[in-house]
Amino acid sequence: MSVWIAIGLTAVGCYLVKLLGLSVPAGVLERPRVKQLAALLPVALLSALIAIQTFGGDGRTLVLDARAAGLAAAALALVLRAPFLLVVAVAVLVTAGVRAIA
Repeated sequence: MSVWIAIGLTAVGCYLVKLLGLSVPAGVLERPRVKQLAALLPVALLSALIAIQTFGGDGRTLVLDARAAGLAAAALALVLRAPFLLVVAVAVLVTAGVRAIA
């Protein structure tokens, strides 16, 4: 039962955060600093998530496996200015290839 309480509280919390975001005055959202933060924050959070999922082991060691190869291939595709879907496809194919070999 406590799991359902946690799910309910999380849902209510998400709704309140969404409501809070909608109640911010338009003047605040038009500030250059807020626009810059809104543009950069999702990139930073996604980068952190990718790093944790790729290299995070048990919290004590750095893990290098097929995911690291896929990330490197995706980074190379980004440097070569590939479209986003191609970057994702390259990462998936390289990761699957390294896992098949190992």
